Amino acid sequence: MRKLGLIGGMSWLSTRTYYDHINKLVQARAGKQASAPLLIESLDFSGLQRLQDEADWQRAGAILTDSARRLEQAGAGALLIGANSMHKVYDEVAAAVSVPVLHIADCVGERMARDKVKKAALIGSRNVMVEGFYRKKLISRDIELLPPEMKFVNALDRIIYDELILGKATRQAERELKTIIVELQRAGAQAIVLGCTELEMVVDVDANVLPIYDCTLIHAEAAADWILADA
Repeated sequence: MRKLGLIGGMSWLSTRTYYDHINKLVQARAGKQASAPLLIESLDFSGLQRLQDEADWQRAGAILTDSARRLEQAGAGALLIGANSMHKVYDEVAAAVSVPVLHIADCVGERMARDKVKKAALIGSRNVMVEGFYRKKLISRDIELLPPEMKFVNALDRIIYDELILGKATRQAERELKTIIVELQRAGAQAIVLGCTELEMVVDVDANVLPIYDCTLIHAEAAADWILADA
């Protein structure tokens, strides 16, 4: 098996989810005693959340780039950024290393295109929902995305940053997500893209009115595929 590097800590809860998913996938395919060869650098999320201006993002890009270089030097043959929002600095990180960096939106877009999804809604943190760095990856595969509604953007940002990254998965948040998903279905969405690693804490992927594309799981599946490619 090949060794994968994970840039984590954004939040640590999502890193735990990646670790769990990747190892279960590897175990299912390589045997009950198998575990994934991983190098994980868990960053301090306190300085990397709710980034506002260009200076904030330049600083974040430098932090993730340094992490990617360290993981490559430690022997990682490919890398994951364990956060949807931090893929805003993907190009900078990928350019700084000589190993592949698996882009989460590429993995999700490929899966949705294969499933012939034509119209979907992307939900997640503010920058994922509003900015183009993530949306363009899906649109490039002929997937129409509903425009972001600011009432949903504000509600999701509050739930993610004030609750989920603190480990709070409340019934109220579950109800709010169900309401948002129902409204997005009424607006014409054929599927929902969970563009935040922590949202699976309050969204039942298998029990909704629409197909749910869990980006974290899909990203982890791509990671397991890469780890096991030579096995």
